[in-house]
Amino acid sequence: MLQTPKSHFLEEAKESTNPYAIYTKSLVVDGREVLTDPEGYILDMDDWSESFAHAQAEREGLTLTDEHWDVINFIREYYEDHSVQAQVRDMIRHFRTMWGPEKGNNHYLHDLFPMGGPQKQGNRIAGIRKTKGEH
Repeated sequence: MLQTPKSHFLEEAKESTNPYAIYTKSLVVDGREVLTDPEGYILDMDDWSESFAHAQAEREGLTLTDEHWDVINFIREYYEDHSVQAQVRDMIRHFRTMWGPEKGNNHYLHDLFPMGGPQKQGNRIAGIRKTKGEH
């Protein structure tokens, strides 16, 4: 299989994830390098794996629990089904049904993902790219 040069991913970072990204970061995951933009959003979504999620979470000082994985899996499934990021209100609706009102709320989801909530930190760890309009 042909590999795409890193310069291609740099251009992709500028165009698709963060128009101001001028460099990439990388994580070594299962012995290979996975590129992210400067904020940690994965550049090639096909490079995502559970090992990437653990590595990115560790980079951000987060230990993943079963509840984190529930959110990560929801984010990934939602993106796969809709080709867009899940909005927080959709997450709240889903997790209120799944976990009940004491945990299925905005405050609890932000407690799980304290560095930007589920839509930023959750997406980074779930391997979903930053949307063009996000700041």
